[in-house]
Amino acid sequence: MKVVVLGAGIIGVTSAWYLSRAGHEVVVVDRQAGPALETSFANAGEVSFGYCSPWAAPGIPRKAIKWLMMEHAPLILRPKLDPAMLSWLAKMLANCTSEAYARNKSRMLRLSDYSRLCLAELRRETNIVYDQRMKGTLQLFRTEAQLDASAKDVKALAADGIPYEILDRDACIRAEPALANARDKFVGGLQTPQDETGDCFKFANALAELCASSGVTFQWGRTIESIEVEKGRAVGVRLDTGHVRADAVVAAMGSYTPKLVGPLGIDVPVYPVKGYSLTIPIVDPSRAPESTVMDETYKIAITRLGDRIRVGGMAEISGFTNDRPDKRRQTLEHSVTDLFPGGDLKAASFWSGLRPMTPDGTPIIGPTKVGGLFLNTGHGTLGWTMSCGSGKLLADLFSGRAAEIDAQDLGASRYLRRAA
Repeated sequence: MKVVVLGAGIIGVTSAWYLSRAGHEVVVVDRQAGPALETSFANAGEVSFGYCSPWAAPGIPRKAIKWLMMEHAPLILRPKLDPAMLSWLAKMLANCTSEAYARNKSRMLRLSDYSRLCLAELRRETNIVYDQRMKGTLQLFRTEAQLDASAKDVKALAADGIPYEILDRDACIRAEPALANARDKFVGGLQTPQDETGDCFKFANALAELCASSGVTFQWGRTIESIEVEKGRAVGVRLDTGHVRADAVVAAMGSYTPKLVGPLGIDVPVYPVKGYSLTIPIVDPSRAPESTVMDETYKIAITRLGDRIRVGGMAEISGFTNDRPDKRRQTLEHSVTDLFPGGDLKAASFWSGLRPMTPDGTPIIGPTKVGGLFLNTGHGTLGWTMSCGSGKLLADLFSGRAAEIDAQDLGASRYLRRAA
């Protein structure tokens, strides 16, 4: 079948790869000049198969009030009279229960662990290089209260068979030697050893080249105006430069997916949650991380990418805004210099991106009520982590093959069932 994939971020590119490997003729369309130039460009760099949790969790409403008052706040809310924002916030708050958290985290762990296997297989098959490291994620707790609160995550990891280890201060330093210079700043940590790191932009570009060499066609600099439907079935897309006819369409446009599929009567509860990052050249390796350290207090990931440190985090709910306030940069600088002052901040590059977030944290993957129209979107902060598993799952569902993991609760239908 001929399928057009809309979007060439990490999710669009991995979808194209697996669809092509399944024998389909694939065309990828994107408004940018190349792959991964928006949300996938400078994300935190963590491939966190074990450290993946929904933002909606018990106690979050109370914590959110505290966070909004912090100088270096992990959560920023810039409210506006936007029905989509208000609806998304209401649905997210409805997921802040123990029952919903356990259900949503289990879904996310299922998909992320599957993605770990898919990424490993892709690496063996292609020898792809993207500044990767396989040294795990260390969730760093600055207070005993944070360490105690990690019990719910440990329970979920154990239930799904995901390896983990609770570390005291000395064990944290053995895992990340540079923390010896900041040993009085934390009390312990939770390590997920199967996690990895890597440059998402480099990976997406390398995989796009492999796609092109295997026959995938890319159309760059194209504005997608609408999905074309005939007799209840998607038959292509209308672009600013003309039409692309196809047997099916995959919408993988991140935060912009709802606007594209909304006119077809498909309500996708995905809303942009902006994140920020700094990319810092390393000048003193002894004061730089070996892998990813998640600063739990500020919800900021500090990741080693080759000769660079990538510092990423924060969740700003402000709609489709692209500004980069200096105050956000100061938060990133505060976290990294407090723990890993081994980089040249004067030479750092500052970036922001719109993460496509669902209210329950789980992405939306699979068919829609419009025949031939599939979704692969809503990965939030975990698009890089879940990309290969999501692409492989999408290709299997699209091809009518039995999925290798349970996918029944990963589609948009879960919201329809809840509404009913």
